[in-house]
Amino acid sequence: MTAVRTTPQTRWPRVAATAVGLVAVVAVVVLAFLWPSVTAEPRDLPVAVAGEPAVVAQVQAGLEGRAPGAVELVPVADRAAAVDLVEARDAYGALVLGPEPEVLTASAASPAVAQLLAGLQPALQAQVDATAAAQGAPADAVPTVAVTDVVPLSADDARGTTLAAASFPLVLGGLVGGVVVSLTVAGTWRRVTAIVVYAALGGPAVAGLLHGLGGLHGAYLADSLAVGLALLGIGATIVGAVGLLGRPGLAAGLVLFLLVANPLSAAAVPVEFLLSPWGAVGQWFPPGASATLLRDLSYFPGADTTFPWLVLTGWAALGLTLSLAGRARDRGAATSPALRGAEVVSPVPAPAPSAR
Repeated sequence: MTAVRTTPQTRWPRVAATAVGLVAVVAVVVLAFLWPSVTAEPRDLPVAVAGEPAVVAQVQAGLEGRAPGAVELVPVADRAAAVDLVEARDAYGALVLGPEPEVLTASAASPAVAQLLAGLQPALQAQVDATAAAQGAPADAVPTVAVTDVVPLSADDARGTTLAAASFPLVLGGLVGGVVVSLTVAGTWRRVTAIVVYAALGGPAVAGLLHGLGGLHGAYLADSLAVGLALLGIGATIVGAVGLLGRPGLAAGLVLFLLVANPLSAAAVPVEFLLSPWGAVGQWFPPGASATLLRDLSYFPGADTTFPWLVLTGWAALGLTLSLAGRARDRGAATSPALRGAEVVSPVPAPAPSAR
């Protein structure tokens, strides 16, 4: 009779440890995704201000009373200089406190900050009315505080939801590409080729989809390059980690990009909304750099995009370097399993010819 081989049952302590470990993993995932949004609030948002020093000081005091620490006023000469700062994305908006008072917003930079600044209009109007009354100016001569959106969102994405939501699929795309290539492709150069081709084709494809959905409005080639570098930076880093560490490299890559870099990307909120220094730290990873770069390419052509380009390029280079560094491990993996598992078979001598 053929013996039936049975798998021994898992011991109860290990069952309990597995269940508790899974609960801990779920708790960490939930915390990583919810913590940035729960703790998000405006902190030191750069806002340009043009006006007489005494008026600026009065407005500053009022802002501190309404929202302490939320706004950092950046003095500028006039409205034109304020607009330049906003269009270069060096300020989220501006307060013009001259004879024609005005609140400048940029919903393309952040709808939340634009709404916050627009909410200052009634307080500024009350201040203008009080000043005019103290000077004895007639009611019909009191200027009205206007609100102007200097850099508005596109009508195709009026709430900015498509652009903000695009970051997480990019992260998943990079993770999926890196994991699939690592598990299904053997050979260092073959894996490098596969992940590069994936990013080269995925960049234009994803950029085309986002253009079609109204999320991106920059030059198509530049957007494609940015998306491709994001996919390559994430995917190649996972491939390289697996090449050096083996299967544990998959876990390391998932933790790094999914539980650390993605929550800190500030794709949906300004960097200043996250606790310091985590918002700035998130910009050093592909999710944060790509979110910033794609927003700049779409709405802020005057912004300095050197830093996010360098971050994405650096991660792509790092991933490819790690992948090539794992070549020595691949060579060992190609021989050691055979040496460990192969049975040494002695040659069987040919039977001697029988005597007739």
